[in-house]
Amino acid sequence: MPHRRKSRSKPRSSASGLSHLDPAGRARMADVGEKPVTARRAVAECRVHISPALHTRIKRNSLAKGNLLEVARLAGIQAAKRTDELIPLCHALALDSVDVQTELKKSHIYLRAEAHATARTGVEMEALTAAAIAALTVIDMGKSVDKGMVVEGLRIVEKEGGRSGRYVAPRRGRSR
Repeated sequence: MPHRRKSRSKPRSSASGLSHLDPAGRARMADVGEKPVTARRAVAECRVHISPALHTRIKRNSLAKGNLLEVARLAGIQAAKRTDELIPLCHALALDSVDVQTELKKSHIYLRAEAHATARTGVEMEALTAAAIAALTVIDMGKSVDKGMVVEGLRIVEKEGGRSGRYVAPRRGRSR
């Protein structure tokens, strides 16, 4: 006899009202099947603080592992496409596009990731994953020159789409 799916009139939640817990309090993936498909967009950012020596090597493109900024950019794009494999309760999304920008500053590398999808759930985790993995790639590629790098300020700065609509994060002291 074929398996029948239960009616999905609204996403179920636990007694606590949390969408990612079942009635027994166990973690589960939220059911988004009844949510409308809409255009979604999210932008994340972070910085990797670097030493003057690493700044010089990046600027000269003289690192043994190659072009740090370009490899970090590509790593971020690749990571966004695999977010559901890394974060247990994250939905798999067919991304429409992902863009990662890298900007070398005097004391840090500014990373900005933007993800787009037409889906039932948002792309915030994809944008955050892209920025985070780009930052970790900076550390991996630059660690032979600078062992003291610090990742700072990973956050969503904008999002659009879905029930909650548009969000723009408040500006912090120094974003770039």
